[in-house]
Amino acid sequence: MTAPSRGPHPEPPAEAEGAEPEATADHPAAGPAAPGETPATAGDTPREAEAEAETAADGVREDPAPEAAGPAGETAGDASPDSAPETSDRAEDPAGSGSSTGPGGAPEGAAPAVGDGAAEQGAAEQEAGRLSEAQAELAAQRELRARIAQRKAERSGPVAAGEGLSGSAAELLAAVRAVERGEKSGGAFYPPTASAPRPAEPAPPRITGPRPAPEAATAGPAVAPEAVAAVRAVLARGRAPEESAPAVAEALGERADAVLREDPWRLLSVPGIRPEQADSFAQALLAGDCGPGDPRRVAALIVRELERAALRGDTAVPSSVILAELAGRAVPDPEEALGQAVADGVVLAFATGPAEPAQATENTKDTEDTEDTVAEDGAEHPGSDEEALPGPVLLALDRYALAEESLADGLARLARSGPDARWESVAEPTELTRALAVHGLVVHTGGEAARAEPAGLAGAARSLGLTAVVAVHSEQAARALDPAAVTVASLLAGTAGPGRDEDGAWALDLLVVLDAPKLGVEAAAVLVESLPDGARLVLGGDPGQLGPAGAGDVFADLLASGTCPRIASRVPDPGPIGELVSGIGVGELNEVAAPGKEVVIVPVRDAGEAVHRAVQLVADSIPRAIGVPADRTQVITVAHGGSAGTRALNTALKARLNPGPGRFGGYDPGDRVAYTPAPGRTLPGTVVSADAAGLRLDCEGTAVTVAKDRIGATLRHGWALTAHQAAALRWPAAVVVLPGDAVDALSRPWVYTAFGRAERHLSVVHGAAAALPRAVTTIPGAPRTTRLRTLLTALLSPSGSPRA
Repeated sequence: MTAPSRGPHPEPPAEAEGAEPEATADHPAAGPAAPGETPATAGDTPREAEAEAETAADGVREDPAPEAAGPAGETAGDASPDSAPETSDRAEDPAGSGSSTGPGGAPEGAAPAVGDGAAEQGAAEQEAGRLSEAQAELAAQRELRARIAQRKAERSGPVAAGEGLSGSAAELLAAVRAVERGEKSGGAFYPPTASAPRPAEPAPPRITGPRPAPEAATAGPAVAPEAVAAVRAVLARGRAPEESAPAVAEALGERADAVLREDPWRLLSVPGIRPEQADSFAQALLAGDCGPGDPRRVAALIVRELERAALRGDTAVPSSVILAELAGRAVPDPEEALGQAVADGVVLAFATGPAEPAQATENTKDTEDTEDTVAEDGAEHPGSDEEALPGPVLLALDRYALAEESLADGLARLARSGPDARWESVAEPTELTRALAVHGLVVHTGGEAARAEPAGLAGAARSLGLTAVVAVHSEQAARALDPAAVTVASLLAGTAGPGRDEDGAWALDLLVVLDAPKLGVEAAAVLVESLPDGARLVLGGDPGQLGPAGAGDVFADLLASGTCPRIASRVPDPGPIGELVSGIGVGELNEVAAPGKEVVIVPVRDAGEAVHRAVQLVADSIPRAIGVPADRTQVITVAHGGSAGTRALNTALKARLNPGPGRFGGYDPGDRVAYTPAPGRTLPGTVVSADAAGLRLDCEGTAVTVAKDRIGATLRHGWALTAHQAAALRWPAAVVVLPGDAVDALSRPWVYTAFGRAERHLSVVHGAAAALPRAVTTIPGAPRTTRLRTLLTALLSPSGSPRA
């Protein structure tokens, strides 16, 4: 569609003292943050900003804690802003306070999700006393990883990776494997070497043993008080804050005190601990009998950096990044130290592709950028005949490396499934059913309206006498699509979906997973490994959405590999909001006609005014002018911290919509909350009551009890969410807040995701000046460094599999 023409810009009328500013599409309030304001993304890189800390975050924080001499416990808190923004009872009508046209020439601000900045993991026991979905899901993933590790140990060599490599890259990979087998020293793979291409290794056999049944998993017991007391004694001996003892015991387990005495730097595995703090603790505990090159310190620093990368979505990191980190931490010989860590099994090393010509790096900004590029495409770039440089080496933690290996094996197994003539008998064939008749793995792409197409496959399968399951990421989406649909979490936990056969595989013929861009690599590996031979898998989603809040980028990697058919929907999203979002998806910020005030722009000058306007819209204007009540309107902003982050907005919205003393751990009955039972999952809910067992919530019709000691880690107020938290959910009305102090965090996927959460009405509280159109047109989002694309290409391309 083309945007309507625009006439001359009239001069805005002068405003009376204290009057509300008039908002028009032609005159958005521009503006960076006022002097002295703290940016919401201070301390975060753009890639860290894109990682939602619904995962445990020790380094990605929107409100970084000040450096401190003490070694433990000083993490960034969730304290409210110094003062709640002033609110007003005066109504602000979208019809009069904002433009009813789209943001084509007016709104110029939106922002991508920044890290949540708090450790939000673990789950409370539900009322029935059975395991929570999150506990069962995590236990199932642990069992899968243990089983894969056992398979690797039973093989004569490490897990096969990188088939099809040649030249120096193949030699590098061979050297890595020799290091893992103990045949060479850990530094053997760093010097460039040349040799004949290594013969292709056979693909690893598929796991044929019984698969784990998540419903049979058991959660570990809570840390005993005596274990916490023992940790407290060790912390006191190392002159560390003793109040950190519960967190340390939870992170390191029942033997945490013995672990710390043996390796003080294991303190770095506790969320929020910084290297300087761990060094101080180690010096005190070991009485100076250690140095910067201590292998235990090196191992902890490497693991910490890789875990931080996982929060940004990376499953692997170029070796140059780790070497730079070690050098910056005063490790005497970073290359030797890293080689020893590889030899000791602290980290796995992988060569990612063929050598690149030397001239390809002449104009590269830095080595890390070059290696990130190669890691993404894994392809050989043309160049001159100058001497070739060795391909980059990627380093990965075993949990992510093994999950990617298992996932690649499983996807290849499904993709190699032969034709299934039963799908040719569908009464009304579609592109999807025709693809399923030939291929076992199919990708479907499209917007919100297109979700009905893959969801409809379940009915077609049942008409053929096949067993089919549709899995989505929220109860809300499940109810809207199919009464028989289940959530991915409940499917993994075994509380919904089909039973399992004697091998532990699900007894089904078709699995359709919607909102597939939210799948992280570990959850995807469990899903795929649980599918029986011959089953069909359809992954559906919108490639313009934000990626998962955790390690991996499964949907994007599968699309980029081109190793399975891709069916693109031709169904557009309806209405002005659909037109606006569709344009954003292709990098265009169009002005749209909104006769029913479906899209409204509310310019603001600073973050304080943004909070004030957002509260008025939710409490007064949208209910009165649009007819959507406050409890069906969702506020979406860039970060948790900052002058207009979720904390500031939730403080103001609670004061207006449900004032109370917060007598139950900061919450009152009637409060809207965001419950995070497991990393990467956010469930909207409402506080019902509280008792000795904990805080009782209603989460989309499901009763949940959050234990007292888990409230701080799993709950936030939920009137305002980040875009990562809101992904895969929709509300009748959404208010997207774009403060001027968050413009550095903007990207096209963030804008696309945030604007697309509204069904009937979208208000954009806009104070980001030109950052919005710049983000939409020029910032496609930071790529993630993963190995899945390369693995899939190596496994499937030689077999002649269909490519997109």
